[in-house]
Amino acid sequence: MLVPTLATALPTLKTLPDCADFSKAVLPFIPQLYALPQQIFENINDLDALKTLYLATNPLITVLAASLVIAAAVLVVSEINRNYSQVDRLWSIVPVIFNCHYTLWAHLSGLPTQRLDHLMAVTILWGVRLTFNYWRKGGYTIGSEDYRWAIVSKYVGRAGMTVLNIFFISLAQSLLLFLITTPTYILLLSARLTGNTLTTYDSLFPKLIFALVLVEFFADQQQWAFHAAKSLYHSTAKPPREYTYTRQQLDRGFNTSGLWAFSRHPNFAAEQAVWVCFYQWSCCESMTYTNFAFAGALAYLFLFQASTALTEAITKGKYPEYRVYQQRVGKFLPKFQTRSMDGGVGGKKEEGGKAKEEKREGKGGGKAKKR
Repeated sequence: MLVPTLATALPTLKTLPDCADFSKAVLPFIPQLYALPQQIFENINDLDALKTLYLATNPLITVLAASLVIAAAVLVVSEINRNYSQVDRLWSIVPVIFNCHYTLWAHLSGLPTQRLDHLMAVTILWGVRLTFNYWRKGGYTIGSEDYRWAIVSKYVGRAGMTVLNIFFISLAQSLLLFLITTPTYILLLSARLTGNTLTTYDSLFPKLIFALVLVEFFADQQQWAFHAAKSLYHSTAKPPREYTYTRQQLDRGFNTSGLWAFSRHPNFAAEQAVWVCFYQWSCCESMTYTNFAFAGALAYLFLFQASTALTEAITKGKYPEYRVYQQRVGKFLPKFQTRSMDGGVGGKKEEGGKAKEEKREGKGGGKAKKR
């Protein structure tokens, strides 16, 4: 019979750097992963026993096991449906569940939780923003799929997509969602040593992450507004008056205003920064320059580099002016001297540009380009 004591679930650590030491904080608990399936099966009908097992299992091992179950589930579903966006639908939900798990586990185990409560709050805000944006774009509609997978499938074929699905789409991405939340485990361990006293870092990083989520929200909204205006423009051949976009901007086909005048992917830039901040938070609290949670942050950066390169390759083929946009505006961070697509520097339009546009509109203008 399992007895839920901290000795069975957490390492005995003496210093803050020990909290970020893989050999001390994680490695001793790997055997729990092998025994966990059998233990769950034996106690599947006993809720009290399952709760005891939950508390007796290292919280990071629980998350690792859950990510492997998710990988298997999405692999089966995606192969049956031939729809490779199953992980996409979980992307904004699973990290929230994982971080909430760490916080719940700490509460049930009687550990200091103020730090984790703050972390959980900003993680929920991150998840709500991303889930809402994915929903309004139709991501949860039955049969919807990221358009990029269809393009990849044309190059690698059905057999290639199956291999890619097994090793990357389902397995690697599910493990990535586990890895990006490993800083929370380090913060849980460090809070056990320092108590419920919040540090300067506990105040700084939640505020910084919240600010980044706001950047993502405004970038999403600007992109949504642009495409709504473009849709109206294509149906009426006139720039809609309820939006501020000019005919030239709408004919271009992609957004180059607002935050998008300074970065080609401001939402992606902020998204990467969110999880780098979680990682840096764990470094600061464990008094380490780097730790094993680095794997998640680094893999997240690599994923966005690769997915952005694919997205831009497709976009260049669709919109001729996108190459000019790439030369003038930085991919994630603004260039030293960003040149606006609408004239001027740093996203500012040339003086009189709007007046010229209005003058052209008064003369009738042309029809919207078909795209």
